[in-house]
Amino acid sequence: MRGVIVTSRAASAGYDFVSRFFAPGAGVPEDPVTGSAHCALGPFWQTRLGKSELVAYQASPRGGIVRVRVAGDRVTLGGKPVTVLRGELL
Repeated sequence: MRGVIVTSRAASAGYDFVSRFFAPGAGVPEDPVTGSAHCALGPFWQTRLGKSELVAYQASPRGGIVRVRVAGDRVTLGGKPVTVLRGELL
């Protein structure tokens, strides 16, 4: 198993759902903001909320807002990225 996603409908105005992502087996105790998790969460919450455009908040200590758009079998994510590592391949 890659990790565990915990999610809930948001109680705060402005967000549709909240989440956290944990993957200690992969060496990531908690991922601050996980795009791949939101690709799964988008269709999950689309079905429950009846919306194809959603605003999510990943409630890790750093936290982050993810805009999620579901169109058929495609999920598009948007937000403000944070660079956490920079490198060069030779």
